[in-house]
Amino acid sequence: LLLARWADTTDKKTGQVPIDVVPLFDTVDTLRRSAAVMCSLFGDPQYRLHLDTRDRRQTVLVGYSDSNKGSGIAAARFALHQAQSALVDVAKSSGMQLTIFYGRGGTTSRGGGRIDSLVRSTPPGAIRSQLRVTEQGDVVNNHYGLPVIALRNFGRAFHSVVLATAGTMRQGPGKPRFLDIMNTVAEASEKRYASLMADPERLHGFFRQATPIDVIERMHVGARPAYRQDRHDLAGLRAVPWVFAWTQTRHLLPGWYGVGSGLDAAARSHGSSALTEMYGGWAFFSTLLDDVESQLAKADLTIAALYETLVESGFQPYIDEIRREYALTCRWVSWTKGEVDLLDSDPNLQRAIMLRAPYLDPMHLMQVDLLKRWRGGGCLDRELLEALTASISGIAQGLQSTG
Repeated sequence: LLLARWADTTDKKTGQVPIDVVPLFDTVDTLRRSAAVMCSLFGDPQYRLHLDTRDRRQTVLVGYSDSNKGSGIAAARFALHQAQSALVDVAKSSGMQLTIFYGRGGTTSRGGGRIDSLVRSTPPGAIRSQLRVTEQGDVVNNHYGLPVIALRNFGRAFHSVVLATAGTMRQGPGKPRFLDIMNTVAEASEKRYASLMADPERLHGFFRQATPIDVIERMHVGARPAYRQDRHDLAGLRAVPWVFAWTQTRHLLPGWYGVGSGLDAAARSHGSSALTEMYGGWAFFSTLLDDVESQLAKADLTIAALYETLVESGFQPYIDEIRREYALTCRWVSWTKGEVDLLDSDPNLQRAIMLRAPYLDPMHLMQVDLLKRWRGGGCLDRELLEALTASISGIAQGLQSTG
Protein backbone atom coordinates (compact mmCIF):
# COMPACT_ATOMS: atom_id res chain seq x y z
CA LEU A 1 0.00 0.00 0.00
CA LEU A 2 2.88 2.33 0.83
CA LEU A 3 4.66 1.45 -2.41
CA ALA A 4 1.45 2.24 -4.31
CA ARG A 5 1.37 5.69 -2.70
CA TRP A 6 5.03 6.27 -3.57
CA ALA A 7 4.21 5.24 -7.16
CA ASP A 8 1.69 8.10 -7.24
CA THR A 9 -1.37 5.90 -7.82
CA THR A 10 -3.42 7.86 -5.27
CA ASP A 11 -6.78 9.16 -6.42
CA LYS A 12 -6.47 12.97 -6.44
CA LYS A 13 -10.06 13.54 -5.27
CA THR A 14 -10.35 10.99 -2.45
CA GLY A 15 -6.68 10.61 -1.47
CA GLN A 16 -7.07 6.82 -1.48
CA VAL A 17 -5.19 4.13 -3.40
CA PRO A 18 -7.56 2.34 -5.85
CA ILE A 19 -6.01 -1.12 -5.59
CA ASP A 20 -6.58 -4.24 -3.51
CA VAL A 21 -3.80 -5.74 -1.41
CA VAL A 22 -3.87 -9.56 -1.48
CA PRO A 23 -1.70 -11.40 1.08
CA LEU A 24 -0.34 -14.81 0.08
CA PHE A 25 -0.06 -17.76 2.47
CA ASP A 26 1.61 -20.65 0.66
CA THR A 27 3.47 -22.78 3.23
CA VAL A 28 2.13 -24.78 6.15
CA ASP A 29 3.80 -22.39 8.59
CA THR A 30 2.29 -19.26 7.02
CA LEU A 31 -1.11 -20.95 6.67
CA ARG A 32 -1.14 -21.73 10.37
CA ARG A 33 -0.34 -18.09 11.16
CA SER A 34 -2.63 -16.59 8.50
CA ALA A 35 -5.53 -15.75 10.82
CA ALA A 36 -3.23 -13.99 13.29
CA VAL A 37 -1.58 -12.03 10.46
CA MET A 38 -4.94 -10.91 9.06
CA CYS A 39 -6.24 -10.02 12.52
CA SER A 40 -3.22 -7.75 13.00
CA LEU A 41 -3.69 -6.28 9.54
CA PHE A 42 -7.38 -5.56 10.12
CA GLY A 43 -6.42 -3.83 13.36
CA ASP A 44 -4.14 -1.34 11.64
CA PRO A 45 -5.94 2.05 11.42
CA GLN A 46 -4.44 3.00 8.05
CA TYR A 47 -5.29 -0.32 6.49
CA ARG A 48 -8.83 -0.27 7.87
CA LEU A 49 -9.27 3.17 6.36
CA HIS A 50 -8.11 1.76 3.03
CA LEU A 51 -10.56 -1.17 3.29
CA ASP A 52 -13.40 1.26 3.99
CA THR A 53 -12.79 2.72 0.51
CA ARG A 54 -12.86 -0.82 -0.96
CA ASP A 55 -16.30 -1.71 0.50
CA ARG A 56 -14.52 -3.66 3.24
CA ARG A 57 -13.64 -6.41 0.79
CA GLN A 58 -10.50 -8.44 1.42
CA THR A 59 -9.02 -11.16 -0.80
CA VAL A 60 -6.53 -13.70 0.58
CA LEU A 61 -4.55 -16.08 -1.64
CA VAL A 62 -3.83 -19.56 -0.27
CA GLY A 63 -1.32 -21.76 -2.09
CA TYR A 64 -1.17 -25.53 -2.41
CA SER A 65 2.24 -26.07 -4.01
CA ASP A 66 4.90 -25.02 -1.49
CA SER A 67 2.83 -26.24 1.46
CA ASN A 68 2.67 -29.70 -0.10
CA LYS A 69 6.36 -29.77 -1.02
CA GLY A 70 7.32 -28.79 2.51
CA SER A 71 4.98 -30.96 4.59
CA GLY A 72 3.27 -33.59 2.44
CA ILE A 73 -0.23 -33.71 1.03
CA ALA A 74 -2.20 -34.62 4.18
CA ALA A 75 -0.65 -31.96 6.44
CA ALA A 76 -0.82 -29.34 3.70
CA ARG A 77 -4.48 -29.97 2.88
CA PHE A 78 -5.49 -29.91 6.55
CA ALA A 79 -3.50 -26.72 7.17
CA LEU A 80 -5.34 -25.15 4.22
CA HIS A 81 -8.69 -26.29 5.60
CA GLN A 82 -7.99 -24.99 9.09
CA ALA A 83 -6.60 -21.70 7.75
CA GLN A 84 -9.74 -21.08 5.71
CA SER A 85 -11.96 -21.71 8.72
CA ALA A 86 -9.90 -19.36 10.90
CA LEU A 87 -9.80 -16.67 8.19
CA VAL A 88 -13.59 -16.80 7.86
CA ASP A 89 -13.94 -16.25 11.63
CA VAL A 90 -11.45 -13.35 11.67
CA ALA A 91 -13.12 -11.63 8.73
CA LYS A 92 -16.55 -12.03 10.29
CA SER A 93 -15.48 -10.64 13.66
CA SER A 94 -13.75 -7.71 11.92
CA GLY A 95 -16.73 -6.90 9.70
CA MET A 96 -14.90 -7.71 6.45
CA GLN A 97 -16.16 -9.46 3.32
CA LEU A 98 -13.63 -12.19 2.66
CA THR A 99 -12.80 -13.81 -0.68
CA ILE A 100 -10.42 -16.77 -0.56
CA PHE A 101 -8.39 -17.08 -3.74
CA TYR A 102 -7.23 -20.67 -4.36
CA GLY A 103 -3.78 -20.82 -5.96
CA ARG A 104 -4.00 -24.32 -7.42
CA GLY A 105 -1.65 -26.14 -9.74
CA GLY A 106 -2.58 -28.73 -12.33
CA THR A 107 -1.68 -31.91 -10.44
CA THR A 108 -3.41 -33.45 -7.44
CA SER A 109 -0.45 -32.77 -5.16
CA ARG A 110 -0.65 -29.07 -6.08
CA GLY A 111 -4.40 -28.77 -5.51
CA GLY A 112 -5.58 -29.76 -8.98
CA GLY A 113 -8.76 -31.66 -9.71
CA ARG A 114 -12.44 -30.98 -10.24
CA ILE A 115 -13.79 -27.61 -9.14
CA ASP A 116 -16.83 -29.10 -7.42
CA SER A 117 -14.57 -31.34 -5.32
CA LEU A 118 -12.64 -28.26 -4.22
CA VAL A 119 -15.84 -26.47 -3.18
CA ARG A 120 -17.20 -29.50 -1.29
CA SER A 121 -13.98 -29.86 0.69
CA THR A 122 -13.86 -26.24 1.91
CA PRO A 123 -15.14 -25.36 5.40
CA PRO A 124 -18.55 -23.66 5.79
CA GLY A 125 -18.45 -19.96 4.89
CA ALA A 126 -15.24 -20.12 2.87
CA ILE A 127 -17.09 -19.82 -0.45
CA ARG A 128 -19.99 -17.38 -0.49
CA SER A 129 -21.42 -16.25 -3.83
CA GLN A 130 -18.07 -16.32 -5.60
CA LEU A 131 -15.20 -18.64 -6.38
CA ARG A 132 -11.74 -17.52 -7.42
CA VAL A 133 -9.11 -20.05 -8.51
CA THR A 134 -6.04 -20.26 -10.73
CA GLU A 135 -5.88 -22.62 -13.70
CA GLN A 136 -2.40 -23.29 -15.04
CA GLY A 137 -0.52 -24.74 -17.99
CA ASP A 138 -1.96 -27.73 -19.81
CA VAL A 139 -4.95 -27.74 -17.42
CA VAL A 140 -6.34 -24.68 -19.22
CA ASN A 141 -6.46 -26.62 -22.49
CA ASN A 142 -7.73 -29.82 -20.85
CA HIS A 143 -10.55 -28.05 -19.00
CA TYR A 144 -11.46 -25.29 -21.45
CA GLY A 145 -9.96 -26.21 -24.83
CA LEU A 146 -13.28 -27.49 -26.25
CA PRO A 147 -16.57 -25.60 -25.79
CA VAL A 148 -18.51 -28.64 -24.55
CA ILE A 149 -15.85 -29.46 -21.92
CA ALA A 150 -15.51 -25.81 -20.89
CA LEU A 151 -19.28 -25.54 -20.39
CA ARG A 152 -19.31 -28.72 -18.33
CA ASN A 153 -16.56 -27.38 -16.05
CA PHE A 154 -18.24 -24.00 -15.69
CA GLY A 155 -21.51 -25.80 -14.96
CA ARG A 156 -19.92 -27.85 -12.18
CA ALA A 157 -18.36 -24.73 -10.70
CA PHE A 158 -21.60 -22.76 -10.84
CA HIS A 159 -23.68 -25.58 -9.36
CA SER A 160 -21.28 -26.20 -6.47
CA VAL A 161 -20.96 -22.48 -5.64
CA VAL A 162 -24.75 -22.07 -5.62
CA LEU A 163 -25.17 -25.01 -3.24
CA ALA A 164 -22.38 -23.76 -0.96
CA THR A 165 -23.82 -20.23 -0.90
CA ALA A 166 -27.32 -21.51 -0.18
CA GLY A 167 -25.98 -23.61 2.69
CA THR A 168 -27.46 -26.84 1.31
CA MET A 169 -24.08 -28.49 0.72
CA ARG A 170 -22.73 -30.38 3.73
CA GLN A 171 -19.15 -29.11 3.94
CA GLY A 172 -18.18 -29.34 7.60
CA PRO A 173 -17.20 -32.51 9.47
CA GLY A 174 -20.16 -34.71 10.30
CA LYS A 175 -18.97 -35.07 13.89
CA PRO A 176 -16.73 -32.79 15.99
CA ARG A 177 -14.30 -35.64 16.71
CA PHE A 178 -13.48 -35.87 12.99
CA LEU A 179 -11.26 -32.82 13.42
CA ASP A 180 -9.27 -34.58 16.17
CA ILE A 181 -8.90 -37.67 14.00
CA MET A 182 -7.75 -35.63 11.01
CA ASN A 183 -5.31 -33.74 13.23
CA THR A 184 -3.75 -37.10 14.15
CA VAL A 185 -3.54 -38.05 10.48
CA ALA A 186 -1.93 -34.72 9.58
CA GLU A 187 0.60 -34.75 12.43
CA ALA A 188 1.75 -38.35 11.84
CA SER A 189 1.85 -37.81 8.08
CA GLU A 190 3.91 -34.64 8.44
CA LYS A 191 6.30 -36.42 10.82
CA ARG A 192 6.79 -39.24 8.31
CA TYR A 193 7.31 -36.77 5.47
CA ALA A 194 9.76 -34.77 7.59
CA SER A 195 11.85 -37.91 8.18
CA LEU A 196 12.21 -38.27 4.42
CA MET A 197 13.30 -34.64 4.17
CA ALA A 198 15.57 -34.80 7.24
CA ASP A 199 18.78 -34.60 5.19
CA PRO A 200 17.91 -32.19 2.35
CA GLU A 201 21.33 -32.38 0.72
CA ARG A 202 21.31 -36.16 0.59
CA LEU A 203 17.68 -36.35 -0.58
CA HIS A 204 18.48 -33.82 -3.29
CA GLY A 205 21.30 -36.07 -4.46
CA PHE A 206 18.97 -39.07 -4.64
CA PHE A 207 16.32 -36.98 -6.41
CA ARG A 208 18.74 -35.76 -9.08
CA GLN A 209 19.98 -39.28 -9.81
CA ALA A 210 16.62 -41.07 -9.70
CA THR A 211 14.61 -38.60 -11.79
CA PRO A 212 15.16 -36.75 -15.09
CA ILE A 213 15.26 -33.39 -13.30
CA ASP A 214 18.54 -32.59 -15.07
CA VAL A 215 16.63 -32.77 -18.37
CA ILE A 216 13.53 -30.99 -17.11
CA GLU A 217 15.55 -28.01 -15.89
CA ARG A 218 16.90 -27.59 -19.42
CA MET A 219 13.40 -27.61 -20.93
CA HIS A 220 12.34 -24.28 -19.37
CA VAL A 221 8.90 -25.64 -18.52
CA GLY A 222 6.61 -22.80 -17.48
CA ALA A 223 7.52 -19.18 -16.97
CA ARG A 224 10.22 -19.68 -14.33
CA PRO A 225 13.44 -21.70 -13.99
CA ALA A 226 13.41 -24.95 -11.99
CA TYR A 227 15.44 -23.44 -9.15
CA ARG A 228 14.95 -20.13 -7.37
CA GLN A 229 17.72 -17.61 -8.11
CA ASP A 230 21.12 -19.29 -7.60
CA ARG A 231 19.97 -21.82 -4.97
CA HIS A 232 20.66 -25.19 -6.58
CA ASP A 233 19.44 -27.25 -3.63
CA LEU A 234 16.23 -28.86 -2.42
CA ALA A 235 14.99 -25.68 -0.75
CA GLY A 236 15.56 -23.72 -3.94
CA LEU A 237 13.77 -26.24 -6.15
CA ARG A 238 10.33 -25.02 -7.19
CA ALA A 239 7.23 -27.14 -6.64
CA VAL A 240 6.42 -27.65 -10.33
CA PRO A 241 9.67 -29.46 -11.31
CA TRP A 242 9.59 -31.35 -7.98
CA VAL A 243 6.21 -32.84 -8.87
CA PHE A 244 6.99 -33.17 -12.60
CA ALA A 245 10.17 -35.18 -12.03
CA TRP A 246 8.55 -37.64 -9.59
CA THR A 247 5.66 -38.07 -12.03
CA GLN A 248 8.02 -39.01 -14.86
CA THR A 249 9.51 -41.87 -12.81
CA ARG A 250 6.06 -43.09 -11.72
CA HIS A 251 6.89 -42.63 -8.05
CA LEU A 252 4.37 -39.73 -7.86
CA LEU A 253 5.74 -39.34 -4.34
CA PRO A 254 4.34 -35.82 -3.58
CA GLY A 255 0.80 -37.10 -4.09
CA TRP A 256 0.75 -39.76 -1.38
CA TYR A 257 3.90 -39.97 0.78
CA GLY A 258 3.16 -39.89 4.51
CA VAL A 259 -0.57 -40.54 4.21
CA GLY A 260 -0.25 -44.23 5.09
CA SER A 261 1.58 -43.42 8.32
CA GLY A 262 -1.05 -40.79 9.12
CA LEU A 263 -3.95 -43.19 8.62
CA ASP A 264 -2.17 -45.90 10.57
CA ALA A 265 -1.59 -43.56 13.52
CA ALA A 266 -5.22 -42.43 13.47
CA ALA A 267 -6.47 -46.04 13.40
CA ARG A 268 -4.32 -46.89 16.41
CA SER A 269 -5.43 -43.81 18.38
CA HIS A 270 -9.10 -43.58 17.41
CA GLY A 271 -9.98 -46.99 16.01
CA SER A 272 -9.94 -48.13 12.40
CA SER A 273 -13.72 -47.86 12.12
CA ALA A 274 -13.39 -44.12 12.73
CA LEU A 275 -11.64 -43.77 9.37
CA THR A 276 -14.45 -45.40 7.41
CA GLU A 277 -16.99 -43.33 9.34
CA MET A 278 -15.08 -40.15 8.57
CA TYR A 279 -14.78 -41.08 4.89
CA GLY A 280 -18.56 -41.31 4.64
CA GLY A 281 -19.27 -38.26 6.80
CA TRP A 282 -16.83 -35.53 5.75
CA ALA A 283 -16.32 -34.32 2.18
CA PHE A 284 -12.88 -32.90 2.97
CA PHE A 285 -11.53 -36.28 4.07
CA SER A 286 -13.22 -38.26 1.29
CA THR A 287 -11.83 -35.85 -1.34
CA LEU A 288 -8.35 -36.14 0.16
CA LEU A 289 -8.45 -39.95 0.11
CA ASP A 290 -9.87 -40.07 -3.42
CA ASP A 291 -7.09 -37.77 -4.63
CA VAL A 292 -4.41 -39.82 -2.89
CA GLU A 293 -5.87 -43.03 -4.31
CA SER A 294 -5.66 -41.70 -7.86
CA GLN A 295 -1.96 -40.93 -7.31
CA LEU A 296 -1.30 -44.37 -5.85
CA ALA A 297 -2.99 -45.99 -8.84
CA LYS A 298 -1.02 -43.94 -11.36
CA ALA A 299 2.22 -44.74 -9.53
CA ASP A 300 4.03 -47.90 -10.63
CA LEU A 301 6.95 -48.95 -8.46
CA THR A 302 7.96 -51.63 -10.97
CA ILE A 303 8.61 -48.85 -13.48
CA ALA A 304 10.12 -46.70 -10.72
CA ALA A 305 12.62 -49.49 -10.03
CA LEU A 306 14.07 -48.93 -13.51
CA TYR A 307 14.93 -45.35 -12.57
CA GLU A 308 16.32 -46.50 -9.24
CA THR A 309 19.02 -48.41 -11.14
CA LEU A 310 20.43 -44.98 -11.98
CA VAL A 311 21.27 -44.16 -8.36
CA GLU A 312 24.28 -45.02 -6.23
CA SER A 313 24.00 -47.93 -3.79
CA GLY A 314 24.26 -45.57 -0.82
CA PHE A 315 20.76 -44.26 -1.56
CA GLN A 316 19.09 -47.66 -1.04
CA PRO A 317 17.50 -46.59 2.30
CA TYR A 318 15.40 -44.03 0.42
CA ILE A 319 14.17 -46.72 -1.96
CA ASP A 320 13.24 -49.01 0.93
CA GLU A 321 11.40 -46.24 2.80
CA ILE A 322 9.40 -45.25 -0.28
CA ARG A 323 8.29 -48.84 -0.83
CA ARG A 324 7.28 -49.34 2.79
CA GLU A 325 5.24 -46.15 2.87
CA TYR A 326 3.62 -46.92 -0.48
CA ALA A 327 2.48 -50.37 0.68
CA LEU A 328 1.15 -48.92 3.95
CA THR A 329 -0.73 -46.15 2.16
CA CYS A 330 -2.28 -48.53 -0.38
CA ARG A 331 -3.43 -50.84 2.39
CA TRP A 332 -5.10 -48.13 4.50
CA VAL A 333 -6.69 -46.27 1.60
CA SER A 334 -8.18 -49.48 0.19
CA TRP A 335 -9.36 -50.61 3.61
CA THR A 336 -10.92 -47.26 4.48
CA LYS A 337 -12.81 -47.18 1.18
CA GLY A 338 -13.84 -50.85 1.40
CA GLU A 339 -12.02 -51.85 -1.79
CA VAL A 340 -10.03 -54.90 -2.81
CA ASP A 341 -7.93 -53.07 -5.39
CA LEU A 342 -7.21 -49.38 -5.87
CA LEU A 343 -9.91 -47.50 -7.79
CA ASP A 344 -12.51 -50.26 -7.50
CA SER A 345 -14.92 -47.41 -6.77
CA ASP A 346 -13.87 -45.61 -9.98
CA PRO A 347 -13.74 -48.27 -12.72
CA ASN A 348 -13.48 -45.68 -15.52
CA LEU A 349 -10.22 -44.23 -14.19
CA GLN A 350 -9.00 -47.70 -13.26
CA ARG A 351 -9.57 -48.88 -16.84
CA ALA A 352 -8.01 -45.74 -18.34
CA ILE A 353 -4.78 -46.28 -16.37
CA MET A 354 -4.64 -49.94 -17.46
CA LEU A 355 -5.20 -49.03 -21.12
CA ARG A 356 -2.39 -46.47 -21.11
CA ALA A 357 0.19 -48.81 -19.57
CA PRO A 358 1.20 -50.66 -22.81
CA TYR A 359 1.99 -47.31 -24.45
CA LEU A 360 3.72 -45.72 -21.46
CA ASP A 361 5.93 -48.61 -20.36
CA PRO A 362 8.15 -48.64 -23.50
CA MET A 363 8.66 -44.88 -23.19
CA HIS A 364 9.87 -45.32 -19.61
CA LEU A 365 12.28 -48.08 -20.70
CA MET A 366 13.59 -45.84 -23.46
CA GLN A 367 13.94 -42.85 -21.14
CA VAL A 368 16.00 -44.77 -18.58
CA ASP A 369 18.33 -46.03 -21.32
CA LEU A 370 18.67 -42.52 -22.75
CA LEU A 371 19.44 -41.08 -19.30
CA LYS A 372 22.22 -43.64 -18.76
CA ARG A 373 23.80 -42.85 -22.13
CA TRP A 374 23.37 -39.08 -21.83
CA ARG A 375 24.79 -38.88 -18.31
CA GLY A 376 27.56 -41.31 -19.21
CA GLY A 377 28.68 -38.90 -21.90
CA GLY A 378 28.79 -35.96 -19.54
CA CYS A 379 25.33 -34.64 -20.55
CA LEU A 380 26.80 -33.15 -23.72
CA ASP A 381 25.10 -35.11 -26.54
CA ARG A 382 22.50 -32.80 -28.10
CA GLU A 383 20.66 -35.56 -29.97
CA LEU A 384 20.25 -37.63 -26.82
CA LEU A 385 18.93 -34.55 -25.00
CA GLU A 386 16.35 -33.99 -27.74
CA ALA A 387 15.28 -37.63 -27.51
CA LEU A 388 14.98 -37.33 -23.74
CA THR A 389 12.87 -34.18 -24.11
CA ALA A 390 10.56 -36.04 -26.50
CA SER A 391 10.24 -38.95 -24.04
CA ILE A 392 9.35 -36.57 -21.21
CA SER A 393 6.65 -34.94 -23.33
CA GLY A 394 5.29 -38.34 -24.36
CA ILE A 395 5.07 -39.65 -20.79
CA ALA A 396 3.45 -36.41 -19.64
CA GLN A 397 0.85 -36.74 -22.40
CA GLY A 398 0.22 -40.38 -21.54
CA LEU A 399 -0.24 -39.69 -17.84
CA GLN A 400 -2.07 -36.41 -18.58
CA SER A 401 0.05 -34.86 -15.88
CA THR A 402 3.07 -32.58 -15.73
CA GLY A 403 3.66 -30.45 -12.65
